[in-house]
Amino acid sequence: MPDRREERPAVHNPGFRGGPGGPHSMFSKVKPEDPLGTLKRLWGYIKQYRLRFFLIFIIVFVTALLSLINPYLIGRAIDQYIIPKDFKGLFSLIVLMISIHIANSLFIWLQGYLNITTVQKIVLQLRKDLFGKLQSLPLRFFDSSQHGDLMSRLTNDIDTVNMSLNTSITQVFSSIVTLTGTLLVMLRLSPMLTLISMATIPFTLLVTSFISRHTREYFFSNQTILGKLNGLIEENISGLKVVKVFSRERKEIERFGNINRELREVGTKAQIYSGVMGPLMNVLNNLSFALIAGFGGWFTVQNIITVGTIASFITYSRQFTRPINELANQFNMLQSAMASAERVFKVMDESPEPADLPDAVELKDVKGDVEFRNVCFSYKEGVPVLKNVTFHAKPGQTIALVGPTGAGKTTMVNLLTRFYDVDSGSILIDGIDIRRIKRSCLRSLLGIVLQDTYLFSDSVKENIRYGRLSATDEEVKMAARLAHAEHFILRLPHGYDTVLSDGGENLSQGQRQLLAIARAILADPAILILDEATSNIDTRTEKYIQAAMLNLMEGRTSFVIAHRLSTIRNADMILVINDGEIIERGTHRELLEKKGFYYNLYMSQFAAEVEGVTKTG
Repeated sequence: MPDRREERPAVHNPGFRGGPGGPHSMFSKVKPEDPLGTLKRLWGYIKQYRLRFFLIFIIVFVTALLSLINPYLIGRAIDQYIIPKDFKGLFSLIVLMISIHIANSLFIWLQGYLNITTVQKIVLQLRKDLFGKLQSLPLRFFDSSQHGDLMSRLTNDIDTVNMSLNTSITQVFSSIVTLTGTLLVMLRLSPMLTLISMATIPFTLLVTSFISRHTREYFFSNQTILGKLNGLIEENISGLKVVKVFSRERKEIERFGNINRELREVGTKAQIYSGVMGPLMNVLNNLSFALIAGFGGWFTVQNIITVGTIASFITYSRQFTRPINELANQFNMLQSAMASAERVFKVMDESPEPADLPDAVELKDVKGDVEFRNVCFSYKEGVPVLKNVTFHAKPGQTIALVGPTGAGKTTMVNLLTRFYDVDSGSILIDGIDIRRIKRSCLRSLLGIVLQDTYLFSDSVKENIRYGRLSATDEEVKMAARLAHAEHFILRLPHGYDTVLSDGGENLSQGQRQLLAIARAILADPAILILDEATSNIDTRTEKYIQAAMLNLMEGRTSFVIAHRLSTIRNADMILVINDGEIIERGTHRELLEKKGFYYNLYMSQFAAEVEGVTKTG
């Protein structure tokens, strides 16, 4: 009976309502919800390295001061050495300026080295925390999230934070120190020229405020849509066979094009607003330069200031506007980082799987007595999936779960493994509510073979060993033999050391199923869960596996979501589930004699299989 994950809720992806980029798209312009809170969260990571940043800031302060000396020396060179033609003194001053420049360069290199190594440690911890959080989140979260978007947060968003921290923190501090120091020197050289150079500052502040407000919104939208695009790409790569089978390439290209255009539109706006900052600042800077040159020349004619002072002042005025430009640019970069960090922290703020109860226990010497007592459950409130399910599986029994698609069979397995918790009622193992058993202990008791087998990009041997990491190579091979998988493993290019592609795509579906069974055999669990475990294996191979599976199930409580006739006939008890309720229970023979729901199910689906086996036999 095919029974995949149809009982789970559909993925909620609001970005596609009304079509990507359509009138109902939510991503045209989105504001970060809490930039101040996000900044505080980032500070929590930064403050761990505050001593290193303190040293970095000292170096930044020194480099900023050194950058203030050379413009002053240029003025001295003009007034004291060039105009009087004192070339000996000029040479000495040039040597001093070169020395200052070399020292400044060395300090800048040291600052960059310390900053990069420190920021990489911060990003390492941030990425580690996010990945750790993903491991702790319940299955319900992943059922309602787009996987590509989660990948985007783990990669693109954290990379954006990384790039911003690499430049913004020290650059902002350097700009502030340079701006303050330059202003003080300019006031000392000529208060009047300083006042004139300030004429463009109000325009600069207005432009910065206007542009930053828009860039913050569009950068956040850009990261959000990028996550949606990554989600679509991930879905298409994972489901490429389905796309091709139904000839939906053109449709998927159209969907990709719609989201891609939306990303282009928002990205263009973000880059235009952030890119216009530089040219506008240059216009204002050149206006300030023209004012200083004009008034400075007139002051020189009036013998109010010297030529050298004008030369120094023009250099300082350039140096004064540069930090303002840098602050504006860094502010834009910080907006992008805040948007990305907020998306990361949203995942971190998701509720993890419920913690183990304080009195949670670890079971030892498990018998495998499993009982469902009046279990009710729903994925979505008000839409029950299981209704007052009650049954008792005694140690060593094999329980078959049969019923139409969506009846609730896989949901019962999900509750037993605590992928989800019951809404009401209880599930007990050896008389203990599974909510009072430590989750890690509970899952170590269970051996699960799912219909949708997943294999990692590792060797065949390590994929089997995933069932019990402490297993020896010989134990791994023994499990493969019991699962009748060794015959095809040895034909692979490197046998057990053959590295599988992502998801085991270089194996057939049946071969992947055999490896999953070998993995479960190696785990040596107290309770077995077989979710369509042999659905993708041919009849001949299944005959070999049945003997091994029966040996494995001997003495163990087993739950089998039934598909093949042989599995159902050997079960100690068959539970017939329909619309979330157990409507019939008994052995294969007992249920056939009742001529009820199971009988009709058997006659419509399994009788054809028996007829086919008889003809081919």
